[in-house]
Amino acid sequence: MAGDRILLVEDEPTLRSTLKLNLELEGYSVSTAQTGPEALERLRGAHFDAVIMDVMLPGVDGFNVVETVRLEGNTMPVLFLTARNAPADRIRGLQAGDDYLSKPFDLTELLLRVGKLVAKRTEPIADAATSVFTFAGGRIDFGSYEATGKDGVMRQLTQREALLLRLLVEKAGEVVSREEILRKVWGYNVFPTTRTIDNFIVAFRKCFSDDPRQPQYFHSVRGVGYKFTP
Repeated sequence: MAGDRILLVEDEPTLRSTLKLNLELEGYSVSTAQTGPEALERLRGAHFDAVIMDVMLPGVDGFNVVETVRLEGNTMPVLFLTARNAPADRIRGLQAGDDYLSKPFDLTELLLRVGKLVAKRTEPIADAATSVFTFAGGRIDFGSYEATGKDGVMRQLTQREALLLRLLVEKAGEVVSREEILRKVWGYNVFPTTRTIDNFIVAFRKCFSDDPRQPQYFHSVRGVGYKFTP
């Protein structure tokens, strides 16, 4: 649809210019970024109807960029572009984004796929209730940043508490490494100590467990990371 905003993230200058021109000829308003950190800045600072994201980017790769903003609640449709065509890459691309196109690609096909992404953006969004997670230890409302523990008391969460909880909940049963937590919760320019993350986990135990000294749901795996077990 004319006027829809597209973010094009591509570090190769010729391809970036060609795609930008053709998207604009289709009536889109196109912003560009050349690196992973620049893409994060754009996505956090403006609304886009769809994103075309190269995977191999300077600074931070496209998969990590999208996984990070997804964790922050950004649901814009994403089409990944990449020369990496291994099954594992395609699977990760479809898990993190909405579509995946291997290089080299046909321009007409790309424009058709972008059109479908933009149309998807205009579909009714899910009910706000989907942002609420309930388990035996209590209830977490990621939309309002509120947590209710076993004692029935509602507590206000900070943004980082909510992001860490969402990351652990979305990967329930899996060990989430400290490095992944640093990337997705604290960002790329802040490096808290392991003790800082441990303090967050202790706070979660106090909120959701009968006895914080006997963790039921939030576990530290020494030398590896952290795990949520519902």
